[in-house]
Amino acid sequence: MLEVVTMKEIDAIFAVTDALGIHREKLVIPLGPATPGRVRRLPSGKLEITVDAARPIEEWVRELPGLITAAGGG
Repeated sequence: MLEVVTMKEIDAIFAVTDALGIHREKLVIPLGPATPGRVRRLPSGKLEITVDAARPIEEWVRELPGLITAAGGG
């Protein structure tokens, strides 16, 4: 169970969002993970990406493009 989001998880997220053309300044990545992980659009227009605490990051990021699209990002 992931307790703190580290650069490993952030880099994995950036690999996905960079490929989608989403500027890093448009992202908010909380350092506390949650179950389930989620993506939501904040009132500021930024995307908040909360890492899933229960699943390996390599597995979870495969779903990230769909979560971003569902949140109205990308």
